[in-house]
Amino acid sequence: MQNRDAVFLEDLCPKLSDRRWRKSIHNFTGNSCIYCGNNSESIDHVIPRSKGGLSITENCVPACLSCNGDKSDVEAFYWYRRQRFYDPRRAMAIRAWRDGDIRLAIRLLQWAAPKEDKKYRNLRRKAERDLDLNAA
Repeated sequence: MQNRDAVFLEDLCPKLSDRRWRKSIHNFTGNSCIYCGNNSESIDHVIPRSKGGLSITENCVPACLSCNGDKSDVEAFYWYRRQRFYDPRRAMAIRAWRDGDIRLAIRLLQWAAPKEDKKYRNLRRKAERDLDLNAA
């Protein structure tokens, strides 16, 4: 059988790979909003799609419905600096995520939420394993 003759599950059901991708983004932060720390229920584009942002991992962050709706089609850094819950450590985490360094972003989020230290430590280890598997 030739490689091009193989049929992959993602080819038959493209929504399956999209669902796995979305779930992995939420898993990186332990289902918490990257902006405020609440439970994340959606994916937000750091650079909005209306302004040319792509739907790639570096541009998509987990967000709660409140933050995602309030941010709307504004650039994330501009919007986030004006929020009452602004935290410079989370801002650095968003910047690291946007630059493609998800490991650093998770460490910065851990620093922003020290009471959940064990939770983020386990998430960081899991994220590192996932990134190593994706790289392979």
